[in-house]
Amino acid sequence: MKSPSNLLAATLAGALAFAAGCGGAAPRPLALPPPVELTTLGTGDVFELHVVGEDKLPTSFTVAPDGTVDLPYVARVRVAGLEPQEVADVLRARLIEEQILRRPSVSVSVKEYNSKRVEVLGEVQKPGSLPLQPGMTLLRALSLSGGLNSLADRDRVTIRRRSPRGTLAAVVSVKDIVENRVPDPMLQAGDSIHVDQLFM
Repeated sequence: MKSPSNLLAATLAGALAFAAGCGGAAPRPLALPPPVELTTLGTGDVFELHVVGEDKLPTSFTVAPDGTVDLPYVARVRVAGLEPQEVADVLRARLIEEQILRRPSVSVSVKEYNSKRVEVLGEVQKPGSLPLQPGMTLLRALSLSGGLNSLADRDRVTIRRRSPRGTLAAVVSVKDIVENRVPDPMLQAGDSIHVDQLFM
């Protein structure tokens, strides 16, 4: 039979173990629809274009405010709303049509999606609008905004996303992300991020 002191110790140990096991609910998955990747070109986007064998041609191009760009040999072409591969196809077809090259090999890759942006507001060092980078996550957006300031509530960061069902919102903890308890959410064009203020 256990002595009263041993019984008390065992009871306390059990209580502490129970408290540790119930110390906090497991983080819930982010209640937002998966991000939709938009890869069409728009105003201000920067892309690289290469024509095999034509090494002296310019390679970097920026989409003008009217949605067009001056491409090698074929002058101004409207590219807004086109996928990068479609831009390559347009240039390839024009080069053949105008008998400039017989079998051109053309590649296009996007460097900056300046037409697609996310908003970062609230308790960050540099709130404002950011161009969406391919594969941008929440932590990356916060980092590009200078990081959280001293008033930020690391457990209450709200992401708002437009969807066919309207604008949806979900709250995520930066601490949970950093500690690998939940994934770092991928962002999509038009997302709005708000970092709440910590109430002391």
